[in-house]
Formats: sequence, C-alpha cells, structure tokens
Amino acid sequence: MKDLVAQAHKILKDNGSRWTKQRQQMIEILAEHPDHYIDFTDVDQRLRKDNPGSSHGTVYRNLKEFEGLGIVETRQDGDRMQVKICCDSNHHHHFICDVCGRVQEIKMPPIDYDFFAKQLPGAKINSHSFELHGICADCQSKINNSK
Repeated sequence: MKDLVAQAHKILKDNGSRWTKQRQQMIEILAEHPDHYIDFTDVDQRLRKDNPGSSHGTVYRNLKEFEGLGIVETRQDGDRMQVKICCDSNHHHHFICDVCGRVQEIKMPPIDYDFFAKQLPGAKINSHSFELHGICADCQSKINNSK
C-alpha cells in the first residue's frame, strides 16, 4: 500500500500538483483495495466524514485529476461510478470476478482503430474500454471443492 501512495505522490509532484492531506487520504482509501473497484460514493463519504469542510465537487475534481494523470482508473457500473488505483501505468484491460469482485490486469494486443473506424463512417474514435467478466481461479476452486 505504501508503494502505491508513494507512487501517486511522485506523479502529482512531477506534474506540479499539490499533495494535500485530503488527496493523501483519497489515495490511501483506494490503496486499501488495489485489486477491486470501489464505488465513488463510498470514497466520497469516507473523505467527507473525515474532512467535513470538503465538498462532493472537490472530491470529484481530485478524482478526475488523478484519472488524467493515470493514478486511478474509473468505470461505470450502471449509474454508479467506480474507481480503482492503477497498479500498472501501461495500457491494459481487466478481468473482473463476478463472485468476489477481484480485478486482475490483463495484457491485450493493440486495438486497430482503423478497423472500427471503417464501420463508423464520419465518426472519430477517441478511446476504448474492455473488460472480461467471469469467475477467478480462487473462486472457481472454492466452487469445485464445495461439490
């Protein structure tokens, strides 16, 4: 956990951003569960409980800055925004266990945007997101052993 916090601190410092107590707490909350997405609402509530003067907007802006710097990743799960601290700054995708929620980073070959652009004449593709869902090896083993 300390490595992830130190890494985030360095990224912020290298980019001329401030390291505040609130930002440190936000990173520490996310670093507690580096292999799981956490609902943004949970992070927001924990931070504002410890920092009553903080606003939802401030927490959200910090999160968006962290995302822009590659410190965190976000995803939408229905109407909920979820956030996870980045462990690997290289381009990667995720396998998410449907049983325990564990997130594992997976490498994939580069996406051929031209292939998709040909199917979408006139459109401009800016980015992509890709997730695999299933049952992780640990959960699958528990399921198999319970039979």
